[in-house]
Amino acid sequence: MRAMQPFDFQPSTRVIFGENTLVQLGALTKELGGTRVLVVSDSGVVSAGIVENALKSLRKESLAVSVFDGVEENPTTRHVESGVRFAAAQGKIDLIVGLGGGSAMDCAKGINFLLTNGGAMADYWGEGKASKPMLPSIGVPTTAGTGSEAQSFALITQEVSRQKMACGDKKARFRTVILDPVLTATVPIHVAAAAGIDAIAHAVESYVSTKRNPISQAFAREAWRLLEGNFETVLANRGNIDAQGQMLLGAHLAGAAIENSMLGAAHACANPLTSRYGVIHGVAVGLMLPHVVNFNGQAVGALYRELYPSPLNERIFELITAARLPVRLRDFNIDKVDLPNLAKEAAAQWTGGFNPRQVGEVELLELYEAAY
Repeated sequence: MRAMQPFDFQPSTRVIFGENTLVQLGALTKELGGTRVLVVSDSGVVSAGIVENALKSLRKESLAVSVFDGVEENPTTRHVESGVRFAAAQGKIDLIVGLGGGSAMDCAKGINFLLTNGGAMADYWGEGKASKPMLPSIGVPTTAGTGSEAQSFALITQEVSRQKMACGDKKARFRTVILDPVLTATVPIHVAAAAGIDAIAHAVESYVSTKRNPISQAFAREAWRLLEGNFETVLANRGNIDAQGQMLLGAHLAGAAIENSMLGAAHACANPLTSRYGVIHGVAVGLMLPHVVNFNGQAVGALYRELYPSPLNERIFELITAARLPVRLRDFNIDKVDLPNLAKEAAAQWTGGFNPRQVGEVELLELYEAAY
């Protein structure tokens, strides 16, 4: 019999799921007491017309709205500080909407930290370091990927050192989340592919992490079922809203699993690939995940079989191939002599500490070499 696993589950987010639910944004904002709203997004979401649709809903409720669309992929302290300056110039903001992919939502959380508690993002590196209340916020993902809308952490990169900081606080969680699959249908296929693999990795890694518990595993198991069963469909048919919805819900549940159990070595290895070589995060995770699953099988093979009865690493490789993503590190002109440096950086990543098999520089180097 498996030993009882203690956990501390603190749900506090309202989740609204369904087609065209973005139209409820204004009313939901008003319910939270918002009158002067900051929308945090990026230029791509603006170009897709999604921001304008959000503004229509907000203005229908006679709310004052400002849009900061200066977010870029893997937001840094520079993006957050720019957003804070923009917000301060608008007057007293009383609610924040994160509208976009994980980068926009992470940046929205980062702006919330600094607007309400002051200082610099590094002051909040870790967990529970915001001493003052934070603004109510709403998360609206436009990709089925990071699941940031389900998490209390903002992942912000230091502008100079390129070190990725996980800044978490329960007060930073979105009070309301809108999951509208219509918003994901306009995402370019290469973005959907990388985001989908990232979500799949979240489900797989959180299911076996050392911090796993019955709540996190329930989220991760259902996330895997939804993601694995619909990923190939959405790649083949971008107009299939039902499959898009299943992916979006799966990504959200995988994010909730992370919130309750953390990740593992695939993400620890992915972060240096992004910071040193500019590899898109989801692609970087996909490069490493099959090898990490193979490595972890010795410790948690039975858990992997609960997700998928056949070899899980082979199924993941099939999904990555279906997404037409690169499968070898050498495809990115990464010099093999740099692998030890990557392993050293990966060993310093916080996510590696929750991997079910202990990993240090030696083991991480072996993983990089396997992926090379």
